[in-house]
Amino acid sequence: MKMERLSHDKIRIFLTIDDLAERGIQKDEIWREIPKMQQLFSDMMDQAYSELGFEAVGPLAVEVHALPAQGMVIYVTRAKPHFAAFDGEDPDCADEEEAVYEMEVTLEQTDVITYAFDDFEDVIRAARAIRRLVPDGGSLYAYGGKWVLQFAPETLSENEAQTLISILSEYGEATNLTRAVLEEYGKTVFSGDAVSGLGRHFA
Repeated sequence: MKMERLSHDKIRIFLTIDDLAERGIQKDEIWREIPKMQQLFSDMMDQAYSELGFEAVGPLAVEVHALPAQGMVIYVTRAKPHFAAFDGEDPDCADEEEAVYEMEVTLEQTDVITYAFDDFEDVIRAARAIRRLVPDGGSLYAYGGKWVLQFAPETLSENEAQTLISILSEYGEATNLTRAVLEEYGKTVFSGDAVSGLGRHFA
């Protein structure tokens, strides 16, 4: 389980398939395992507090991006509760200020395999490592100061997709960036032939 603080009130959590399996949660049964997911969320918030100092109080917006082949990317945003101004001691208002969180959960799911890299050298190394598996596939984008490799897994078997993910994980980090966002706000370096293109230019 990896955690990153994005701002004072927002964190990002990445859970791998192995993280879910350790807690007895199958990737295809995420929302049918409500008690286990509640315990998982509680564990995540405890870890977020101990590692990042992020306290889960007040209303929380939880965005869950399910990446079936990789795991889940979860964004937790803490909203500031609004209380009516009051004069003097008011027990009812005091109760409202109890540190309880309420979750509003949204879920998105994609089968596309997308990994971000901080260093272009890592992209080249990753492309070399996966060349035999996907000699002609992948698109490469420059976005937000990072390099993003994206693969549509429909041409791969489940074992091949897992192997691809395992190799890419050694060099980069899974992300939930969509093709639409990358094409509109980023720069397309290679479209559909990233692995062979990187091989040609950076042999």
